[in-house]
Amino acid sequence: MKRIQKIMTTVATACLMVGNVLAQEPINGLTIIENVYNRAQPQDQQGVLTMSLINSRNEERVREIRQFIKDDQTVKKKIMFFLSPADVRNTSFMNWSYSEDGREDDQWIYLPALKRTKRISSEGKSDYFMGSDFTYDDLGDRRPAEDVHKLVREESINGIACYVVESTPRDDEYMYSKTITWIDKEKWIGVKKEFYDEDGHHLKTLTVTESKKIGNYWMITHSEMHNLQKSHRTRMLLKDITVDQGISDSQFSERMMMRGL
Repeated sequence: MKRIQKIMTTVATACLMVGNVLAQEPINGLTIIENVYNRAQPQDQQGVLTMSLINSRNEERVREIRQFIKDDQTVKKKIMFFLSPADVRNTSFMNWSYSEDGREDDQWIYLPALKRTKRISSEGKSDYFMGSDFTYDDLGDRRPAEDVHKLVREESINGIACYVVESTPRDDEYMYSKTITWIDKEKWIGVKKEFYDEDGHHLKTLTVTESKKIGNYWMITHSEMHNLQKSHRTRMLLKDITVDQGISDSQFSERMMMRGL
């Protein structure tokens, strides 16, 4: 009996040691990006997005957008309706991102002057969206498996402890040669992201200046994309946010894009 007890004690001690070793294994780049990608999100959300376009002379154009998002864990659907100014009013944009089957995002834009909906092609996703510093591709979701991720260091930004992860695309034809992201260790939100062009030159930087907890979810409410090569900036302010209100699937269709609000 004592022999059996001794063996069990030895096994338990060995298991504890293995567990401690595993617990001490350093976190890697892929795990960090997966934590960001899988961060708790509402089933649906809506809000008003103010998009400010600022040129090198500090001249500003402001656009108001109504945004709806629904995520059923298989497809994340987003639709945006431009409310003002008059020259873009009734323009709409829709994005469907797929989380499981590896399909690239489906995207559409409705231009009222043409009175028709246009699907954004794969080649067109590198174009800039409505004069902003965000490409169509930036407006979708990028799955962790599409890049190779490397944790390059840990540092603080404005008192926020961050992991710094370099992500290199597996597709050599992708519009960015790499991105570098500073990720809040506590909230699993990217607080800064640098984009590098196909030649490896620093193209633009996305900075998150405010995030808020809405219900049970941390959400980005204020950000700025600065295009260094064009000396142009785009500020995004999200307000009047509501979550988990039960948005209908019928909200996300080409018919609704043309119908508008």
